[in-house]
Amino acid sequence: MEVVPISPRGYCYGVVDALKLARAAARDPSVPRPIHVLGLLVHNRHAVEELERFGIRSLDGPDRLALLESIDRGTVILTAHGVAPAVKARARARGLHVVDATCPDVTRTHQLVKDLAARGYFIVYIGKRGHPEPEGVVGEAPGAIVLVEREEEVDGLEVPSGRPVAVTTQTTLSQWDTQVIIRRIQQRFPRAEVYNEICLATQLRQQAAVREAARVDLVIVVGDRRSNNSGRLVQVVREKAGKPAYLVEDVAGIRPEWLAGARRVGVTAGSSTPSGITREVIRWLQAYEPPAPAAAAVRPGSGTAPHPVG
Repeated sequence: MEVVPISPRGYCYGVVDALKLARAAARDPSVPRPIHVLGLLVHNRHAVEELERFGIRSLDGPDRLALLESIDRGTVILTAHGVAPAVKARARARGLHVVDATCPDVTRTHQLVKDLAARGYFIVYIGKRGHPEPEGVVGEAPGAIVLVEREEEVDGLEVPSGRPVAVTTQTTLSQWDTQVIIRRIQQRFPRAEVYNEICLATQLRQQAAVREAARVDLVIVVGDRRSNNSGRLVQVVREKAGKPAYLVEDVAGIRPEWLAGARRVGVTAGSSTPSGITREVIRWLQAYEPPAPAAAAVRPGSGTAPHPVG
């Protein structure tokens, strides 16, 4: 099968930095033990399993402050998605050594929200509920910021009288969906200041995926199901390019029925997906041979699959 690798792929620089910090902490004997990550350092199961081999334990859950209460000593690593100021303060109050692996792009959004709130703005933050990045950003300006996930929520926004409005965003959203929401906000608040914080790595991957999808029959996105940027790649290929797209964590997630009738398959990956996993998917697809028509049918009771998944 012909495979079209779609670039860019591989870790973005924020993920690279976060993993380097974690590995360095694990190798440094002066760093207090045990070492915990407050959440998932990046949203990829394979990357998290690698950290476990370094002796780093990940504590996952929706409430970062609550997770901190289970750590009574040692080191806590803050994830690439960032945390609210209250989480950092609580970690230090508990006497923990803190390693901050927040992505620089996310840190910039935190500082932007903090500055806007200090200047009296009411901030509309476009992001995904339940994701750790919005949780951390919203924590910068309690009472001065509201989270919006869908376009229809804009009509119900209540802005304190006399407050100027600013708009900013999560770094890993669909750039097209975000523009729709921003336009709706500007219709309600024509003088709103807009700061689109979708990171360059996310934008470039989405643009390339949509562009290259025109050349292929379908697209495989390699990424974790909890990775927002990976999920958005599937979405934009389907919605903007009109092509089938599927998310797989690795080779084991590929379903041969997706490939029926396909001659060219595009492969891209989320910004937290290890390159080695993506290369395995590309090699598997290049070697894939559809079953012959006569062999494709399974005889009743034979118990054999028409084609094994690697």
